[in-house]
Amino acid sequence: MKLVMIGHGMVGHKFIESVLEHAGDEVEITILAEESRLAYDRVHLTEYFSGKSVKDLTLCRSDFADAYGIDLRLSTKAVAIDRINKSITTNHGDVIAYDKLILATGSYAFVPPIPGNERKNCFVYRTIDDLDAIRAASLNAKTGVVIGGGLLGLEAAKALRDLDLDTHVVEFAPRLMAVQIDDLGGKVLRSKIENLGVKVHTQKATSSIEEGTSTTHVMKFGDGSELETDIILFSAGIRPRDELARQSGLNMGERGGISINDYCQTSDEDIYAIGECALWQNKIYGLVAPGYDMARIAAKHVMSQTSTAFLGADMSTKLKLMGVDVASVGDAHAITPNALSYFYADEDAMIYKKIVVNAEKTKLLGAVLVGCAKEYNDLLQMMLNGLAVPESPESLIMPGYTNAPSKSGGSGVDLLPDSATICSCNNVSKADICSAIAEGSTSLGALKKCTKAATACGGCSALVTQVLKSELQRQGVTVNNHLCEHFAYSRQELYHLVRVNEIKTFGDLIHQHGHGLGCDICKPTVANILASCWNDFVLKPTHAGLQDSNDYYLGNIQKDGSYSVVPRIAGGEITPEGLIAIGQVAKDYGLYTKITGGQRIDLFGVQVHQLPDIWEKLINAGFESGHAYGKSLRTVKSCVGRTWCRYGVDDSMALAIFLENRYKGLRSPHKLKMAVSGCTRECAEAQSKDVGVIATERGWNLYVCGNGGMKPRHAELLASDLDTETLIRYIDRFFMFYVQTADRLQRTSVWRDNMEGGLDYLKAVVIDDSLDIADELERRMSHVVGTYQDEWRTAIEDPEVRKRFITFINAKAEQQNDPHIQFASERGQIRPKTTAERDVSRIAMVEA
Repeated sequence: MKLVMIGHGMVGHKFIESVLEHAGDEVEITILAEESRLAYDRVHLTEYFSGKSVKDLTLCRSDFADAYGIDLRLSTKAVAIDRINKSITTNHGDVIAYDKLILATGSYAFVPPIPGNERKNCFVYRTIDDLDAIRAASLNAKTGVVIGGGLLGLEAAKALRDLDLDTHVVEFAPRLMAVQIDDLGGKVLRSKIENLGVKVHTQKATSSIEEGTSTTHVMKFGDGSELETDIILFSAGIRPRDELARQSGLNMGERGGISINDYCQTSDEDIYAIGECALWQNKIYGLVAPGYDMARIAAKHVMSQTSTAFLGADMSTKLKLMGVDVASVGDAHAITPNALSYFYADEDAMIYKKIVVNAEKTKLLGAVLVGCAKEYNDLLQMMLNGLAVPESPESLIMPGYTNAPSKSGGSGVDLLPDSATICSCNNVSKADICSAIAEGSTSLGALKKCTKAATACGGCSALVTQVLKSELQRQGVTVNNHLCEHFAYSRQELYHLVRVNEIKTFGDLIHQHGHGLGCDICKPTVANILASCWNDFVLKPTHAGLQDSNDYYLGNIQKDGSYSVVPRIAGGEITPEGLIAIGQVAKDYGLYTKITGGQRIDLFGVQVHQLPDIWEKLINAGFESGHAYGKSLRTVKSCVGRTWCRYGVDDSMALAIFLENRYKGLRSPHKLKMAVSGCTRECAEAQSKDVGVIATERGWNLYVCGNGGMKPRHAELLASDLDTETLIRYIDRFFMFYVQTADRLQRTSVWRDNMEGGLDYLKAVVIDDSLDIADELERRMSHVVGTYQDEWRTAIEDPEVRKRFITFINAKAEQQNDPHIQFASERGQIRPKTTAERDVSRIAMVEA
């Protein structure tokens, strides 16, 4: 079957993903994409201006098409559909045959017919190309205006604020977000938006856009007033991209949109339409969740799989607009006959809440939440599943309401039916999540991977976590967080016991809070906790026996039994003398050398008894331990920054060196990697690190919880436009909070994925000090920094410690070199032979 799709946006890509789940080699897929790049996340498009790159927003890997044998044609526009001959003609003159055609052409931004709307620096806010043009124009601008105060308009206003422009929103209606919220909600929202520095102008009809005097434009309004601005963004709604369908004679809606049936087929059974170009029962859905639903249904129908019908979609939304929580559920305007409304408003805190119930007070019909949306998930599920409201409906939104009836029969999620949709973006039901839990997915991270719940917009993370906890309790599954059989505590609990009780040794800890002698799990974990808290030398007699092989020998053991030596090269900066010294050591001891991905040099093939001698030579040359063996900070990667690069906007090298010297030696639940990029070109790959820093014209952007390992994860923007002092303070807090709360051997990325409340919670702790622990976290980091010691130097200066480094216990010093270890050449360098190579040598000798 020749399957052709026109358009490669979020919904189109979801369709392709769904087809690939069912298709084999019998399907040939062609994608015609008008944009020059792969499908990307338009929901989080605003984050492009606050530091996210195109790569961060892209929904698939760069070799996506090649990996699945898809004919992907970027920068290609379909110009005609020949339904009789079943073919598409492109703007390049190609004619492509199809058996089934999918129209995923999306929508375009509506620009009101205002005289002057085509002037220079007038933009729509729709694609990454649009955003690039807006960013370029902002460099010579001071003021920006958004025409349109709906969802997209406020998103666009956030973008202008991120570009440091004096920002205005002009709205024709009497309130912001007129479709979603009512007058009182609009009043509160306006106050919160204006407090953020955005000027709001409602009930304004723009009559013309003309040449400004001191600015690029002057906007003239119907009431005679004017507003001068340099940039104008139109965000006055969307219109379906249906011109191709219209030209080909498919049935259309009166006001546009491609008419589809319940399986997303158009009036031509071999042509489907999905997403914002599709019209179902005279409705166009502008949210991603209904589009994804259409994509899944159409994919199954195209592949002749049993499929449910598209039955419309709930348009409830929860958003954070410019940092302000806004949510709308169901019949927010009480349109239902005889509906009753309950309101709660706190103008001082700028919080507004409203619920709408039926006349009998038995069902929730809708809700509006502005300024605080913590009740959103409960209200949404109550509305969608027809759950009974309390006897006093106002208790659903009133803070501290004491007459609310107690919930019997379990928590709120216990009352949800199995069919309840928990993640609307990926159509994941409560039953799907419960089934995954029963099959062993007992953490939020595992559920995300298994079911894809909470992996799109992320708004359902809290609800998924509630279902997880409730289901584990219901199934009688005890989530044993005990570290091992010797300690009935998690790593986090052991950390607090050590810290609060000032326990300094493993013996004291197991005597007070454990039993037995310990094992290979608890000993290294406790050693790590003790190092994180007190920063004692890890090979102190009371600690040495706890360490694993790498920490015991202060080097990484290799597959042949030898060790590697990795000196610290802070920020990747090294002198010619330093290079010569490392080279001389490698030459003297016949070591294999390699430049690492973290901008330092590995020396391989070191025998145990050689370690202290090599460390001594390196220390004399000005080096110290790089801690490549420990669960600690490894490297701070850096580009050359403004020191050398013509694109650099700040001194990334100096900052990287400072950060590496500050956090070196910090012991943590898992290894830590950092990077500093001198500009948004991101040559240091900061967004794949546990902590990444990127220089901008206005300061430093701080990213956290990235990981380039077995499960790659992009870091997330924690804070932007920071001065250096604030940046360091936030990193101190972040690292110590991770050290205190993460599980054993848990990377920051996994820690973040399993964190209830997600990035918002992490921001609240690190930036807003919501737990009132910021000062303590900073003090603890200060202790670690102030008690740093080079473990190699301490080891070689202590005769008792140095004695440990022998290859053969019963041999004299001159007999430590093992004559039976054979060496081979690796691209001109010496390395130990592999077992296979030694076997080949032995066979050759026998045959000879």
